[in-house]
Amino acid sequence: MDIFLQGLTIGLAYLAPIGAQNLFVINTALNAPLGTALATAGIVACFDISLALACFWGIGLIIEHSLLLQKALLCGGGLILLYLAWQLMHAQIEANASDENKPTLWQTVSLAFTVTWFNPQAVIDGTLMLGAFRSSLPADTATYFISGVITASCLWFFMLIGIFKTCCRKLRPSHLQWINRICGAVIFVYALKLLYIFWQML
Repeated sequence: MDIFLQGLTIGLAYLAPIGAQNLFVINTALNAPLGTALATAGIVACFDISLALACFWGIGLIIEHSLLLQKALLCGGGLILLYLAWQLMHAQIEANASDENKPTLWQTVSLAFTVTWFNPQAVIDGTLMLGAFRSSLPADTATYFISGVITASCLWFFMLIGIFKTCCRKLRPSHLQWINRICGAVIFVYALKLLYIFWQML
C-alpha cells in the first residue's frame, strides 16, 4: 500500500502543474458541454497513462540489468526533478489559454495526443523521473507504484473537469501559480529522496 500511495502522490504532483495537458482540459471544462468535457478528460488520461507506461516499463526493462545505468538515472532524475521543482515554484501563468471551444471528437483526440506525446519535455521528464523511480524499487513492487501513477492520472483529469465546471470559473492566474508552487515543493522532496538513494549506492 505504501508503494501504491507513493506512486499516487508522485503521479498527482507530476500532473498538477499547469502545463499544456491541464490547460487543454481546463479550457474544455470552461467552454464545452459536460459530456464533451468528460470525454476529453478520459481521452487525455488514456494518452497520459500510455506515456507513463512507456516511460516506466520501457526504461525499466533496461535498467534492471545495469547498476551503472541505475546510478545514472537516480542522479540524473534527481537533478532533473530539482530543476523542474525550481521551475514550477518560479513559473508565471498566463491568463489566456485558447484552444477550440467546441472541438470535434477527432480534434479532441488529436489535440490530446499532441499535448501528451508531442511534448518533448514531458517525454524526457517522464522517462527520467519514472525510470529513476523504477530503479529505486524492488522488482516485486514496481506494479504497485505504476498502478498508483495510473490512478493519479484518472483521478486528476476528471477532478479538473469537476472543479472547473462547478466552482472555479473565475480562478485567477495567481491561484494557478500557487498550485505550481505546492507541486514544486512535493517534487523537490522526491528529488532529494532519489539523490539520497543514489548516494547510498555509491
